[in-house]
Amino acid sequence: MNSQIANVVIILGMMQVAKKVPFDDPNVLNGVRAMYVLSNIIILSLYMYISGQIKKKNDNTTMKYLEPAPPLSGEQPKLITTTISAYDRDQLKAAFKSVLMGVGMMAIMHIYMKYTNPLLIQSIIPLKTAYESKLVQIHVFGKPAIGDLKRPWKAGGLMQGMQGGDVVSDKKSIDEAERSGRGGAKEE
Repeated sequence: MNSQIANVVIILGMMQVAKKVPFDDPNVLNGVRAMYVLSNIIILSLYMYISGQIKKKNDNTTMKYLEPAPPLSGEQPKLITTTISAYDRDQLKAAFKSVLMGVGMMAIMHIYMKYTNPLLIQSIIPLKTAYESKLVQIHVFGKPAIGDLKRPWKAGGLMQGMQGGDVVSDKKSIDEAERSGRGGAKEE
């Protein structure tokens, strides 16, 4: 089943479950809070492990790709030259940022707006997302970086449209960008 469809099914199911949970009971509310905190501790621990794996492997293989230009900017895609290790660190940094943004949003919704139902959903969806991430597939489960796991990774769904398209890594496009002088400085 498609990951986004599964997320919708989980959200709809958890919304029905949340209606039946007695959040006015302090013990139940504290249990749900603990479940939310535990799920985020698991995710952050997983990402810390991946960080160690990236440092341990230290794959300095050079990779080049074209990063899409911001939408409606009229700019050309920018040529990026980096290493696999640096690319993975950047992706991990974005994953950490995503988790922290989610915790911040949940804190605002729960502490200031007094919403409790999203705690249940946000205890499951981020765990599922982390489990399905390409970093986890490669560095935790040891899957080879081929097919969908081949770097650079394509942004999926809504993010692809917001960023102006997919990254391009075919040799012809990269050679053309190098000849036109659109970037290419190696990021360290």
